[in-house]
Amino acid sequence: MASKVLKKFGLVPLFLAGVIFGSALTGTAFAYQGHMWGALHALQNAQAQLDSAEHDKDGHREAALDLVNQAIGQVNQGIQDGSR
Repeated sequence: MASKVLKKFGLVPLFLAGVIFGSALTGTAFAYQGHMWGALHALQNAQAQLDSAEHDKDGHREAALDLVNQAIGQVNQGIQDGSR
């Protein structure tokens, strides 16, 4: 029976159902955080670009990288707080 379900629907719906039921049992709420995730991905892209820059630019690249890392930390905290 289980193999028929897996063949018909695949693993993704089964995984999602497990996540939803598992989080319901632990009391974790799902909240829409699309903008926060979008911001996180944009910051991670900025981080990668700054990491790839060749010169320090009189310390400005390093300062920008520090600020981006701080922003990533804040967004991660916001995502965690928004999931409560």
